[in-house]
Amino acid sequence: MKNRNLFFALAMGFASCLCAQNNSIPTFEKERVEVQGDWLVDPIVANTGLYQTEEGHLVLSNGLVSRTFTLQPNVASVGLEEFRNNTSYLRSIRPEAMVSIDGFRFDVGGLIGQPVHNYLLKEWISGLKADPGAFKIVDYRIEPTKERFSWMKKQAWMPKDMPWPAPGKELIFTYRLDDEAITVLAERSNQDGQRPVLYTDDFKKLSSEWTLTESKAHQRNSFINEGKVGEIMALANTVVYAERDFKKGTKVVMAAITPGTDHGSAWGPGLGLVFGNKTVKVNVRSGERKVGFYDGTSEKSGIGIGEAQMVWLRMELQEDKLEASASVNGKDWEKVGTCKLAAGEVPLKIRVGKMDPEGGNKDFTERGTEGRSKIESFSMLGGLSALSSQEALKQLAYLKQVEVEVHYELYDNMPVFSKWLTVNNKSGSEVTIDSFTSEILAAPEPESAVDWRERWLYPNITVDTDYNFGGMSDEYIYQSSVAWKPDPLYKTQVNYDRTTPCLLEVAPKVGPAQKIAPGQTFSSFRVWELLNDSWDCERKSLGYRRMMRAIAPWVTENPILMHVRSSDDASVKKAIDQCAEVGFEMVIMTFWSGFEAEDDSPENLKRMKDLADYARSKNIALGGYSLLASRHIDKENDVLLPEGKSARFGNSPCVESKWGQEYMRKLYNLYGTTGLNVFEHDGSYPGDLCYSTMHPGHKDVNDSQWNQFQRVADFYKWCCGKGIYLNVPDLYFLNGSNKVGMGYREANWSLPRAQQEIIERQNIFDGTWSKTPSMGWMFVPLVEYQGGGKEATIEPLNDHLPHYGQRMANLFGAGVQACYRGPQLYDTPQTKKTVMSWVNFYKKHREVLDSDLIHIRRPDGRDYDAILHANPTGEEKGLLMVYNPLDEPIKRKLRVNLYYTGLKDVAKVYEQDGKMKKLNLDHNYDAVFEVEIPAKSQTWFVIK
Repeated sequence: MKNRNLFFALAMGFASCLCAQNNSIPTFEKERVEVQGDWLVDPIVANTGLYQTEEGHLVLSNGLVSRTFTLQPNVASVGLEEFRNNTSYLRSIRPEAMVSIDGFRFDVGGLIGQPVHNYLLKEWISGLKADPGAFKIVDYRIEPTKERFSWMKKQAWMPKDMPWPAPGKELIFTYRLDDEAITVLAERSNQDGQRPVLYTDDFKKLSSEWTLTESKAHQRNSFINEGKVGEIMALANTVVYAERDFKKGTKVVMAAITPGTDHGSAWGPGLGLVFGNKTVKVNVRSGERKVGFYDGTSEKSGIGIGEAQMVWLRMELQEDKLEASASVNGKDWEKVGTCKLAAGEVPLKIRVGKMDPEGGNKDFTERGTEGRSKIESFSMLGGLSALSSQEALKQLAYLKQVEVEVHYELYDNMPVFSKWLTVNNKSGSEVTIDSFTSEILAAPEPESAVDWRERWLYPNITVDTDYNFGGMSDEYIYQSSVAWKPDPLYKTQVNYDRTTPCLLEVAPKVGPAQKIAPGQTFSSFRVWELLNDSWDCERKSLGYRRMMRAIAPWVTENPILMHVRSSDDASVKKAIDQCAEVGFEMVIMTFWSGFEAEDDSPENLKRMKDLADYARSKNIALGGYSLLASRHIDKENDVLLPEGKSARFGNSPCVESKWGQEYMRKLYNLYGTTGLNVFEHDGSYPGDLCYSTMHPGHKDVNDSQWNQFQRVADFYKWCCGKGIYLNVPDLYFLNGSNKVGMGYREANWSLPRAQQEIIERQNIFDGTWSKTPSMGWMFVPLVEYQGGGKEATIEPLNDHLPHYGQRMANLFGAGVQACYRGPQLYDTPQTKKTVMSWVNFYKKHREVLDSDLIHIRRPDGRDYDAILHANPTGEEKGLLMVYNPLDEPIKRKLRVNLYYTGLKDVAKVYEQDGKMKKLNLDHNYDAVFEVEIPAKSQTWFVIK
């Protein structure tokens, strides 16, 4: 009772503090705050501010969007609004975050008791309660946004200056555990790590305690495949399982299962407890990407698991029931189902493997296709020894000194929020952050689907994080840090199996398993959420590109670059000289050039410094290429993976191995001492796990991904602060990299030159849906590359000048820079003149060419193709490029929508910088352009 009184007193004290703070906060009136105009076109002023409602809720808003928080009895998001279309992006209250510390899982903030989860009514909020075991608010503050790391701008390569950090406000809520939460923790303290292990089996060999049941439906059906115990080879709808006696005193049975290529659903691999008159089963239904549950009488719908590579299954025997749960990381469990037990009812046997739908040994009539799955481990655990309240308070009291802060940023002039959490260890003990979830957002589903769907439409929020790796596709974010999941609380949704993916969770898939010393702070990665005001593909793409320019403004640096084929002094100096003469701005010593970033000999460092100094004297940036992943070092330093698994690129060193740490040290040394200011880092860390326990930079698999990523990301941030330009073929934009591949297949550069021209424009057209022109590089191999012979090769340049010129027209006309790879940029005065003409064109119109690209007509080789650059805040509002791929001249009337140029009635148009002509815009902002283009050529129109 004392603890509850203390908590009440603290709560009342905090409430008084809140009242004092809130008195100075202006009242939120949506009609006064709301900004009129289109944030993608109009010069709006949408400054972020903190407001309060009549109910005492806090509102973080910039007039385009808002996020509303209740403060009592705990902090919870009770509103997430987009104003342009009056759209709510919140249907249900959830915790503001989740963090697992020293094996204990805690919600941070949030309220419980919402009656249904389809929608949230204001009148419900005051009746909801705080989870007594959650972190509770103790304070909040509002501050200006702060830069995440330093950026040395290269304004000569930018269309215009960009602010850093993105202007806006940061709202921070501070939470702590109280005595009530510690008491609840003791009562809930059912952590399996505290249970006695009664039996465990990792199936290195088959114990005599197991009896195997293997269907005869196929000669390869087996629990021991190719000598590997626990690897099940079986037809999808047949049975293969191991059975043993249930050990007395067992309270929890667990198994880790790799579904592999098994296609079973009701017959998928799982756990079964055999009672006298029934079998209760929980299993992986790979064919449906679910975990299902059979309670002894009927099959239940279960829960979704997505594309999980491994699934942990758990069944706990409680006083009067059995509860089944599942996890995709072995730590965070979700209940699958329960069934009642009679007094004293205990299992007789345990089964693990592929059983029939009722946990038995019958095959289905349609046996299905062959597949493999693996029982990785199995264990039986005993009961917990209950701690008294006083013992629990004494042992767990240090957790009250651990402080969690949840940070929200909202940026001026954009409907974009950011969010992350920090954990401050103010206790006297080291703590471990096992896992965290920094955002849990129950959003309205955008479609109502009764049945299962192959591809779901996610809620209309564009989500990005700075914990993203694995390649150049934005889809990789779902493998690293983001998931749209089925919502287990959403019992009243339309979908019959309740698997609609409408619950956003932002969390690392593994770890981070970070130890935090007393007095130190742990910071999560950040998530950015763009609340879209339309489903239109172009508009959503424009919003994302605008967001990226603001939160990673270094991506607007767009230098004109050459890849020199050889790194000897003479070749590099020739490339520097030619670049300086024609207006190029950067030279990269390319792959296979002889450049060795790992050569830290004094002789090499001096040579690189001399070349960097020479380039600087010509106002040219210089750097080189290095490969990290997709290479083999040795057994001790490569990532260690379980048998049958391979690294993302086949081979890869562990960045936290001895070799990896030395490699990174050499990069710091090279770029810190030579003055080189460009780095092309191929095969950047792609997210490989490492199971080694011998590498100096990580303990085991649980911290391996987090530590490897941080090692590489910290280097990129250091480069950004030093003004070192980064070409990285992976999505490290939010950690300081400047450019990624626009999207192309290298083998296509062995095709005949005429085919390369059209495919190049297709690649640019497609790549700029998710990138600004400056964010993606293209490739122009001047010498033969991956075969193709003379028909594919541009050298000798003067002999193929029309093609060379067309390639530059494609690229500079799109505002896209390519890696011109070869020994030289020109070989005759005429070639030099052609190169300079296109460089001058780009520099003259740099601001508009680097601006947003509107997709008019995709190249198909059968008629014209066209793109429109739109820059509503510039003097040049737009630039229309129209290409004619045909062997004959064309004359066309093009209806082009100029809405995103910001023009309303009349456009002043200059064809190829010639005489001005006025074009009227109709009520849809369309203008008609009359074009005449010679064969195999192009024209352009500057729009003011």
